Amino acid sequence: MVRTLPASPHAVRGGRLPDFLLVGAPKAGTTALHAALAEHPELFLSRVKEPKYYLCGDSPPPAYRGPGDAHSNQEWIWQRQRYLDLFQEAGEGRLAGESTPFYLYHRDARRRIAADVPRAKLVAVLRDPVDRAYSNWMHLWADGLEPCADVVEACAREARRVDAGWAPFWHYRGLGMYGRQLADLLEHFPREQVLVLRYRALVDDPRTALNRVARFLGIAEDVVTEIPSGNSRPFVHASVRTRVLGPVVRAGARAGQFLPPQAWRAASRPIVGQLHQRGNPERPRLTPEQRDALREPFLDDIALLEELTGESYEDWRTHRDGDSFHTRQTQRAAIG
Repeated sequence: MVRTLPASPHAVRGGRLPDFLLVGAPKAGTTALHAALAEHPELFLSRVKEPKYYLCGDSPPPAYRGPGDAHSNQEWIWQRQRYLDLFQEAGEGRLAGESTPFYLYHRDARRRIAADVPRAKLVAVLRDPVDRAYSNWMHLWADGLEPCADVVEACAREARRVDAGWAPFWHYRGLGMYGRQLADLLEHFPREQVLVLRYRALVDDPRTALNRVARFLGIAEDVVTEIPSGNSRPFVHASVRTRVLGPVVRAGARAGQFLPPQAWRAASRPIVGQLHQRGNPERPRLTPEQRDALREPFLDDIALLEELTGESYEDWRTHRDGDSFHTRQTQRAAIG
């Protein structure tokens, strides 16, 4: 049962609740935005990124069954007091916040946030859903957890994976259905408490994007003007190495659920490092055929998103090269 707290965000036993949340979307720059905002003296960002508290509701995480899910669940902060303690250092003079990009996607999380912190401000960063899905797939593939070497086929397997109990990070298509997610979010929060920011804005004009977030949160502008690199991984081509090491990583992740998270991370680092060793920082571009196949399920949802926001997302309907913080840095270096 969700607790509805008193008006004060402070807890009786210490700690406090957040004033704002970065709620989504995964692989859309929330890690980079979290790191940038943490540099602002008027803000306090939880040192634990993605605590996932509102995905649980004061109960242990669901018993997800995808590769590595059981191990990952150990890192969720689902106990009330542990969550409150995340913001204890914020004090009275700073706004406290955290970033869990799955909140936008998770229906129960949206409801829990509204019940627990109804005055919180929410920031949703949206990325072209095809680029987001591709980046999501590549993240898991490069780390040896994704068994399918083809992104289109991996997306086609999503329904079966959902039915089998794989965690939200495997929901490549579902995570990009922003229109339906935002529509439900606005049933719980007034529009003025929700900022929808485009990933492309963070990539192309970080200063303007960060100042827009600052105005939304009511803090000083032009204090933080740069976005650090996202948590990108090298592209790993299918090879004998991936066929050998991928199953080792997935088997180790299953065993890792019985170890402390830091122990499995230390044990898996050399194996994942071997996968990354021959990776290429330049990921292959999606072909027009691949992009068409991946885009089709999103078209109706993009129309809904445009209706809700009053903005055009026409660029998401056409074939083009993807964008990322890595490509931006490469382009800037070339210009420089």
